[in-house]
Amino acid sequence: GDQKHPAERLKEAINAKEKPKVNYEKSGILTAETNTVNGVVVQYTEPPDSAKPTKNWRLYVFKGDELVRTLHLHRQNSFMFGRERKIVDIATDHPSCSKQHAVLQFRRISKQNNNGESKAEIIPYVIDLNSTNGTFVNGNRIDGSRFVELFEKDMLTFGTSTRQYVLLNASNLPENENETKNNNENEELEQEEDEVHIIDVNNNNNNN
Repeated sequence: GDQKHPAERLKEAINAKEKPKVNYEKSGILTAETNTVNGVVVQYTEPPDSAKPTKNWRLYVFKGDELVRTLHLHRQNSFMFGRERKIVDIATDHPSCSKQHAVLQFRRISKQNNNGESKAEIIPYVIDLNSTNGTFVNGNRIDGSRFVELFEKDMLTFGTSTRQYVLLNASNLPENENETKNNNENEELEQEEDEVHIIDVNNNNNNN
């Protein structure tokens, strides 16, 4: 009957802890304003072109050759990575990760096609929140507090953690693989209702 899909519950839990409305007139991605969530000052403010993705982007989390988690990224405009579980969307518990480490941000960007016509697209970017040990795209450390455009099959790593986050677009996957991934994620979300606003990518105390 009234039972909500676990993904709906996850979204509601995130929305229930909605960050205060951002005043875009003030400049600076890394805000010095007191934007507090769950008693923690958030170091990030979404840009004015922030938008919810129209494609089903996913991050596949690998430890070595093993796929340990699939993260579905189409439900929010942005996802924060880090160790501060009170506020992050994707918990990265490795000791080398900062409390607020990085954000994957979707932005509505105007791009020109081959005919010279402008078309708005929603594109994934990553921004490092001046973390101590850095954010890496395909093995290259990116500059802090600057947006870096991401492309399909790009790989993110954080600090010295060996976990690899590979960005893929679900529409480019075989249909039966889509179903398998969906089922897996639903089970995982069901198990984590008590921490429903956190997507925990670590297994127990295994923090590599």
